[in-house]
Amino acid sequence: MVLGTTGELTCCYSQYQRMLSTLSQCEFSMGKTLLVYDMNLREMENYEKIYKEIECSIAGAHEKIAECKKQILQAKRIRKNRQEYDALAKVIQHHPDRHETLKELEALGKELEHLSHIKESVEDKLELRRKQFHVLLSTIHELQQTLENDEKLSEVEEAQETSMEADPKP
Repeated sequence: MVLGTTGELTCCYSQYQRMLSTLSQCEFSMGKTLLVYDMNLREMENYEKIYKEIECSIAGAHEKIAECKKQILQAKRIRKNRQEYDALAKVIQHHPDRHETLKELEALGKELEHLSHIKESVEDKLELRRKQFHVLLSTIHELQQTLENDEKLSEVEEAQETSMEADPKP
């Protein structure tokens, strides 16, 4: 470069300054862009971390929901069992306890045995009365036969007496 006028020098110097200024602005913009890029990378990492935490929280919530559902089912089963138990307890309370039932069974057994003896006694008495009635009927029948025979005999005797009175003997 040939040094000519000072105007040229100033012109070159001012262009040089502008270039330095532009270069400085470019470096500043590039630095700023790099910082924004780094910040964006960190934000992405942060968002990914938050996303993973949210996913873990969601998975944990799903597990808690599943556990709560199991607990609800178990609670429903327990409630149903308690209701059945209460219903059975009410039914059981309406019935006497085993000791009383055994006493009643024993008393009924004794009563049944007593009634069986009474039945046997009544049946024996009925059989005796049948036999006595049969003997009575037989005796009545024999008595009728005897009376009929006596009546026939007395008729025959009367007939003989009448025939004897009508026929005098020689």
